[in-house]
Amino acid sequence: MDVQLVWLRSDLRIHDNTALAAAAAKGPVIAVFLRSVAQWQSHDHGANKIDFWARGVAAIKDALNGLNIPLLHRDIDHYREAPKALLDIAHEYSVKQLHFNYQYPLNEQQRDNAVLGAFKEAGITAHGYHDSVAFAPGTLLTGKGDYYGVFTPFSKAWHKQIRAEQLALRNTPEPQQRLSIKSDTLPGLPRLDDTPVDHQEWPAGAEIAGDYLARFLRFRGRHYRQQRDLPSVRGTSELSPYLALGMISYRQCMQAVMSENSGHLADGDAGLTTWVNELIWREFYQHVAVGFPEVCRHQPFQEHTLKLAWRDDREGFNAWCEGRTGYPLVDAAMRQLVATGWMHNRLRMVAAMFLSKHLLIDWRRGEAFFMRHLVDGEFCANNGGWQWAASTGTDSAPYFRIFNPTTQSKRFDPDGEFIAHWLPELGKLPAKARHAPPHDMLTQLDYPEPIVDHKAARQRALDAFKALSK
Repeated sequence: MDVQLVWLRSDLRIHDNTALAAAAAKGPVIAVFLRSVAQWQSHDHGANKIDFWARGVAAIKDALNGLNIPLLHRDIDHYREAPKALLDIAHEYSVKQLHFNYQYPLNEQQRDNAVLGAFKEAGITAHGYHDSVAFAPGTLLTGKGDYYGVFTPFSKAWHKQIRAEQLALRNTPEPQQRLSIKSDTLPGLPRLDDTPVDHQEWPAGAEIAGDYLARFLRFRGRHYRQQRDLPSVRGTSELSPYLALGMISYRQCMQAVMSENSGHLADGDAGLTTWVNELIWREFYQHVAVGFPEVCRHQPFQEHTLKLAWRDDREGFNAWCEGRTGYPLVDAAMRQLVATGWMHNRLRMVAAMFLSKHLLIDWRRGEAFFMRHLVDGEFCANNGGWQWAASTGTDSAPYFRIFNPTTQSKRFDPDGEFIAHWLPELGKLPAKARHAPPHDMLTQLDYPEPIVDHKAARQRALDAFKALSK
């Protein structure tokens, strides 16, 4: 038998999975998942993401069993052990070909290249597929042949050059004849630094992801443009954890939008087209990771900001982490993150800009903290968002753009509903007082004074960025 081995990573679905479809077209399939907890933790993945990953593997095991495809499970500490682990399986089961979908952060690229090299040396065919992007990095370039460093022209080029075949769903394999190979019993999680959030917060699996997508498009998609910035409203898709681990694909999302939007992605309903743009942002940041690998080495995209004089403020950083900065919207956002493993996208910008601009603390510390807590933690999107907020990255906010947390609060949480939910100590205040409780009210509440004055902090940040030009 021409046995095909599928190596699953962040593509935990049987539907529209390029590597799985290609393997099933060639012969009987076995699948394997390599768990690399030590490596993931070195990349700041925390208990929420690792636990969600494990539950996603359990879900796809059940789906694969329905296709008579056994799932093997191997533990490795570091990516450098992947070539040997996969070759051992290939030799044990007389595998003819290996199939996997590429990942784009630098360490993952290096791991995949090492696997391809090891299989070539062993005389076994190995195939990598660009499954999570419409355009393979390096194929969507500027007129000068460079990678895009600004989103808007990237998005315009994406829409101009996209073809139907790039959005076509891959075949779901038919059930195959039963093999003598049995699925492995999935091991429990090792001891992690933190306790994961309640599983009910984020149930795992492709079926759940499909339900989220259907409900979003049916009830909220057409209101997305107006409601996506309101944290007290369930206005976003909440699909980011499922996209991050491939429990749903970008193609499934795009096809669903086209079904709702008369076949269009760039035109038609404003809410749906705005959401499509968010999906393209995800692809943009994956291209950036390949085209500008320095961002994968903890370096800023804007090289001149390497010399920025960040402050070493342990107390300020701890106050930010614990949601006690004295700025209610920032604190509510941070408490939401720690409690649920997720943060509303508008608030990610507000919280990130507060740390990097108001406190002038190195954005890399905030990037790592987010990764340790986010259930949807994914390097490319998280790094891109943090560098945007800190004015060090692609499409970065001009250094003089510094969100006023109180103004943001009044604009996007006008009645203080989100604040009251996450800061119950402020819930009894009149709605308008929740954005910036007056000093005389603070004495009656278990809530801190602002740790920094907005006007003074803004000027300090401006001075730090202006100093770079000198």
